[in-house]
Amino acid sequence: MPGSRKLNDVWRRISDDGIIRQSKRAARKQTVSELSISLVVCACVVCGALLGMYLRHALPPDYLKDDTRQIVNVAIGLIATLAALVLGLMVASAKSSFDARADEIRESGARIIMLDRSLRQYGPETAEARQLLRQLIQGRIQRKWGTPNDQLQEGAAGSQTAEIEAVRQHLFALAPTNDAQKWLQARALSIAADLEQSRWLLIEHGRSTIPRPFLIVLVFWLVVIFADLGLFAPPNSAAYTIIFVCALSVATAIFLILEMDQPYEGILKISDEPLVSALSEIGR
Repeated sequence: MPGSRKLNDVWRRISDDGIIRQSKRAARKQTVSELSISLVVCACVVCGALLGMYLRHALPPDYLKDDTRQIVNVAIGLIATLAALVLGLMVASAKSSFDARADEIRESGARIIMLDRSLRQYGPETAEARQLLRQLIQGRIQRKWGTPNDQLQEGAAGSQTAEIEAVRQHLFALAPTNDAQKWLQARALSIAADLEQSRWLLIEHGRSTIPRPFLIVLVFWLVVIFADLGLFAPPNSAAYTIIFVCALSVATAIFLILEMDQPYEGILKISDEPLVSALSEIGR
């Protein structure tokens, strides 16, 4: 029905515009969140160490005897083991997720080249579909790796879902005259479907996968550990320097975890070289 088709198109545009606006807001917040969270973590653990130093002078001497120190060290050792395991698992998980998303970009670049070659081999009838494919890839690069102004212009220009659908409509409209063209049309449609799926995967994977309560619990453990360090550390500059370096190292590890969890922005981000290479291949 023409009316239902128009309604579906309107709904698709509304949905995609909502996704675009949500992605822009998330990108603006993300530019400072990783660094700010890491600085807050560093400040928290340093404050934990300062709290321990304060308690060392505030508590009665009987509270800091060897028997008490032994019990505290055993308890803190358990918490330190848990924190080390969790921190190591978070780093490994973030790195694995980062590599998986990089593989998705490389696979998308390979699919784009395969789709373009199939269209090129089909004949001159696919010239418009190839041009739409080129615009689609340019928009994807601008949206994920462009400047904020490029992302705003891309968001205002329209929906990538509509562009993918336009490419598929051109493929459906082809009238193959021989078996080779039939095979190329079926192959192109299959690759176009894979590209649409990868597009939604990129959107879903652009969201943070680290639960904030999980991170808060880890920071609490670290504060307790550093409070113990401050409680029993000797009052000299060497001990204070080591505590500060340890706090900075922990904050850096959390910064790397958060950076790899958002692989399309920030300092550590996935290269757009596979899509740029595919774009240059389409332009030949």
